[in-house]
Amino acid sequence: MRRCLVFVVALLAVSLPATAQQLAATPPMGWNSWNWFAGKVTDADIRKAADLMVSSGMRDAGYVYVNIDDTWQGKRDANGVLHPNEKFPDMKALADYVHSKGLKIGIYSSPGPQTCAHYEGSLGHEEQDAKMYAEWGIDYLKYDLCSFRKNMQEEHPNDVPAQNKMMIDAYEKMHQAILKTGRPIVYSLCQYGFDQSWQWAPKVGGNLWRTTDDIRAQYGSMMLIALNQAGLSKYAGPGHWNDPDMLEVGNGKLTHEENVTHMTFWAMLAAPLMAGNNLTEMSDDVRSILTNKEVIAIDQDKLGRQGDRLWAGDQIEIWSRPLSDGSVALAIFNVSHDQHNMHGLTLHLKDAGFGSGTAHARDLWSHKDLGVIKDTDVFTIPRHGAVLLKLTK
Repeated sequence: MRRCLVFVVALLAVSLPATAQQLAATPPMGWNSWNWFAGKVTDADIRKAADLMVSSGMRDAGYVYVNIDDTWQGKRDANGVLHPNEKFPDMKALADYVHSKGLKIGIYSSPGPQTCAHYEGSLGHEEQDAKMYAEWGIDYLKYDLCSFRKNMQEEHPNDVPAQNKMMIDAYEKMHQAILKTGRPIVYSLCQYGFDQSWQWAPKVGGNLWRTTDDIRAQYGSMMLIALNQAGLSKYAGPGHWNDPDMLEVGNGKLTHEENVTHMTFWAMLAAPLMAGNNLTEMSDDVRSILTNKEVIAIDQDKLGRQGDRLWAGDQIEIWSRPLSDGSVALAIFNVSHDQHNMHGLTLHLKDAGFGSGTAHARDLWSHKDLGVIKDTDVFTIPRHGAVLLKLTK
């Protein structure tokens, strides 16, 4: 039997005021084509993804957006209207099909002349493109900085503040174009956290904004991004969310424990949950992780307060999140790379507002009520694993 990280835990709570907004009142949930299909995605792939979102139970678990990422674009005609390429013969019909499944549909563009995959961007055509999206029935726009960085650098060489203002203005321009359509479209800013995006993205209508560079299907990449969210909780709330990037659950060589850690961290962060796995060959294990209703309920808690770090050691991370019913979500992560390493840690329940030094606990991954836990109770967590508890008085 392999050795696991063992320690004793106690609990603290953090708070964040939330501002309610109608659109994206809870973090958006769905599936995005890029992580699995990249530039090969087609109309048929999106239709099949919609079917599988329903049959797998993902839709009923809350994953409602089916988002087309890069490489759908064709060329503009003489009037500047952008037409999809041959992979997407009829976007309106595709949107109607996705909607018929009780799902919503998203699309991708860039404020630059080209997207990251060198397809047609929206520069100079913002209103035209937004109007087209609305006519198709698009519900979600991912707007990726991409080639616009070159425009910024060429127009303002060696002047980073001016470059950043140019970037912010570009995102505001598309925001205004979306508003002009009158259609509620979730606005996802993909700008890699430049100029502390959490500070300015809500002001340009962002419902979610990337806080870091792209995620990869590797434990180190996922954890680096997750840990960089520490201290950002005050910037998130209903209608506006920090986005640590899409889920890689089920991708690459992530182990069961690493997938659980990934899902746990994103739930604690009130992060948008955008799966990106192969829905056709999704294992029962991956499905159970992605559709764990108790874990999703933490992510989607209506209070909308993002969790934050309580304590960190060399091989331990403890994060806490206050919930709308007065309870506290507590996540404990073993970040050790050593299969045989063991540690003991003591925290006190009183520090979390549990004056008696005890709390009622439920393990949200095992779906078990643990009863009353005390300061001296021990939780055993495997290498790269996590425990997620819901604590009540």
